[in-house]
Amino acid sequence: MSNIAISTELLSKRYQIGALRRPTSSTLQEVLLDTLRRPFSRSQQANGDAGHKTLWALKDVSLDIQHGEVVGIIGRNGAGKSTLLKILSRITEPSAGTATIHGRVASLLEVGTGFHPELTGRENIFLNGAILGMSKVDIARRFDEIVAFSEIEQFLDTPVKHYSSGMYVRLAFAVAAHLEPDVLFVDEVLAVGDARFQMKCLGRMGEAARDGRTIIFVSHNLAAIAQLCQRAIWLDQGSIRTEGKPQQVLQEYLSEGSTQQAGFRIERVEDGVGDDRVRLMTVHVLQAGEPTAVVDINRPCSVEFEFELLQDAMNLISGVSLYTFSDLCLFNCCDWRPNRLPRGRYVKRMEIPAHTLAEGKFRALIQLVFYDPDIPSVVLPDAATFDAVDSEHPQAVRGHYKGDWPGVMRMGLPWSDAEPAIGRPG
Repeated sequence: MSNIAISTELLSKRYQIGALRRPTSSTLQEVLLDTLRRPFSRSQQANGDAGHKTLWALKDVSLDIQHGEVVGIIGRNGAGKSTLLKILSRITEPSAGTATIHGRVASLLEVGTGFHPELTGRENIFLNGAILGMSKVDIARRFDEIVAFSEIEQFLDTPVKHYSSGMYVRLAFAVAAHLEPDVLFVDEVLAVGDARFQMKCLGRMGEAARDGRTIIFVSHNLAAIAQLCQRAIWLDQGSIRTEGKPQQVLQEYLSEGSTQQAGFRIERVEDGVGDDRVRLMTVHVLQAGEPTAVVDINRPCSVEFEFELLQDAMNLISGVSLYTFSDLCLFNCCDWRPNRLPRGRYVKRMEIPAHTLAEGKFRALIQLVFYDPDIPSVVLPDAATFDAVDSEHPQAVRGHYKGDWPGVMRMGLPWSDAEPAIGRPG
């Protein structure tokens, strides 16, 4: 028996932008409007039908997703992510290609999808369960859990047309996640909820994944993709750009659109940053020994730089300051050790331990200074900039928590074991 839950082959979706051919007019109003439009239609045809344009929202997407796999789909707005989920959910039909899904499907694509506005929250729970193929007994068995998760018990007998968008999301997600579908599609709709409810939703998705359910998750929350998903797919202009382990795909995705400069290299000494004593020649942000503009916060990284001494130097101090893009200095780290260095080329490296930084954008300031305040210093702001991202890691500071994590640093600090408080003073 095949273990494939979802399979698509050359799946494509085409939209026509511009004026579409209208059906034959049947009312006096439509006849009059068509009469007024006719001169403009003839002008369009004379210009080669310039008002028509074909847009491929999806183009030849082929993929296989296994039962129990959690797959994250990323990409910029208009990349085709939501179109793909709508086709897989049978909300819209493809223009070409095929899609096969094995198992019961639940979709959370737009606020209130599948809800009847005139029915109450209670009635919509049973309606959605019936659509998913659940019996009334099964729905009743999970009813209290759904209501408790949604946190809208006092509005349960109110027609959902009176719900706010946040209430819609709470109830819709609670129904979709608790009626035990085999395949769950979740779009960016979770962004409507508040931070605490997003945390609950992501936690519930993690539980569903551990129970062996197949989840397709579209989100711009890259930290959630990295934490929750086993595989990531990058859609770009309707086609699969790349797929693989989330950390690898996220690094490629961030690097593609990144304006960060992982460093620089100057070839000629006379062009280096500095004066007739010392010149800064090269700066790099490194991880696993390779220059990068995207670092994984759960692995060590380093800032490395080369400098050229044009004359003998004594007690040259190397320093690196790390700033956020809002000009908050995280730290300033200097090597104060006494030294005596003859002229020549040197390399220095400052290590940033794993589990130190939080997600974000950072910039490094490099300095080469002397004890003597009368000697000019080399100070280069923004010598290197980089993005820091989180990843699935057994020792990640965030653990199994998938929501937003505060702070500009994420320190993996030691904790003591819990000890009985009996007999302690105070």
